[in-house]
Amino acid sequence: MDSYTLAIFTLILLICIHGLFSLKKRKRLPPGPRGLPIVGNLLAIGARPHESLTKLAKIHGPLMTIQLGFNTTVVATSAEMAREILQKNDQAFLGRPIPHAVTAEHNYELSMAWLSGGPKWRSLRKICNSQVFTPQRLDALQGLRNQMMDGMIKSITEASEAKEHINIGRLVFGTTLNLLSNSMFSVDILDTKSNAIQELKQLIGKIMELSGKPNLSDFFPFLKPFDPQGIKLEIKISYDHMHSLLDEIVGQRLKRRKSSLERYGDFLDVLLDQSQEYCGSEDFSHEDVIILLSDLFIGGTDTTTTTLEWAMAELLHNPHIMAKAKQELVEKIGIGKTMEEKDVIRLPYLQSVLKETMRLHMTAPLLLPHRAEIDTEICGYTIPKHTQVFVNAWALARDPQYWDDPTEFLPERFMKSEVDFRGTNFQFLPFSSGRRICPGLALGVRMMSSLLASLFHHFDWQLPNGLEPKAMDMTDRFGTTLQKATPLIAIPLVVE
Repeated sequence: MDSYTLAIFTLILLICIHGLFSLKKRKRLPPGPRGLPIVGNLLAIGARPHESLTKLAKIHGPLMTIQLGFNTTVVATSAEMAREILQKNDQAFLGRPIPHAVTAEHNYELSMAWLSGGPKWRSLRKICNSQVFTPQRLDALQGLRNQMMDGMIKSITEASEAKEHINIGRLVFGTTLNLLSNSMFSVDILDTKSNAIQELKQLIGKIMELSGKPNLSDFFPFLKPFDPQGIKLEIKISYDHMHSLLDEIVGQRLKRRKSSLERYGDFLDVLLDQSQEYCGSEDFSHEDVIILLSDLFIGGTDTTTTTLEWAMAELLHNPHIMAKAKQELVEKIGIGKTMEEKDVIRLPYLQSVLKETMRLHMTAPLLLPHRAEIDTEICGYTIPKHTQVFVNAWALARDPQYWDDPTEFLPERFMKSEVDFRGTNFQFLPFSSGRRICPGLALGVRMMSSLLASLFHHFDWQLPNGLEPKAMDMTDRFGTTLQKATPLIAIPLVVE
């Protein structure tokens, strides 16, 4: 038997064994659509899985099993099932299936985002919760973030005077990058006018895009050594670029710390202090610092940029809502007054605009996937160990059982509701819930709220070329984040 025939025979044997094993498991799994041989339900899921899974759940129920190639996956599509996965049984579902693309990152196995629980994950989570994202730490760095807002306002003012059109996504990305870099390193990484902003935006965007791209190596694990789509090879370039940048910054800080006792009190100082405290231990090493910073940059910039671009788009698309938000700013802050991050608490309608944006335009529609660490029983069904689990947060946020007029942009719904995004209301999970809730939630909300308020406090905005609000393209593009398909371009007018 030649090698080619042997390979074909082996593949057929693997498929048959997998089919028999899947049939045996399926008797105790939740119900789901019948799939095709080998590919399972991949073709039925298509390019917009959040939508197709929502439709399938209406047929097969709120806890549903699908087959993605060789991967058995359970999908939760109701608040009750989300609570079962993320709260009642969150210890059992702490695991993460690691996408093949992510393994291109050096030391990816140290990433808090992809660690499947355990002592290492708990140590990293504790550092974030007790040292990095505390209210005291965020308050102490508020002045730096206010300075970044002032820089953004100055940049927009100059663009307005020059009658320039502004790419909102690029503007917000540059500002977010500087907000994060100042919180982490007490310095700007890039001038918001620099062309390098677009380069770095594309770099992080490429990581997010390739991480969320359907990958044959994930559906058919035996293909991993071959990387048939070249995804791992392509994403490695972006990861290496990111690590090179962070290595340089951390190296410069370490040199300063050796020659001076001065501390900046920023995130990097906190992390390096922790690294020195655990010196000689594997609990928190130099490599951990780099990976954690990489996680924060990748997770923080793209999601914040996407949410703010959608918020601006919805306000321009709905002029009456924009007028109401502007009126609140005039009444609570005043025209020409300097607005700071702490003032956002006085703007409940604007905060409702942000919540409604996160509801209608869920940046991570399926959240990050979970994995069962043990056999777990839910509602009479057994989810076997190592099964991949999705929570369709996009479907929950548009379910008419929980929301009136769910496809309409109505910030007022949050003015008279106690529903919040902090993980206790399972119909609204932009940051997930339970032990896996986003560790940077507090910083992300502060940045998004103050960014949106600043953009509308100091400027009026118009669409270019006489475009009517109702003619705007409001379609989205699926990836790891649900981005606006057409970049938002707007014209700023300085408020007199």
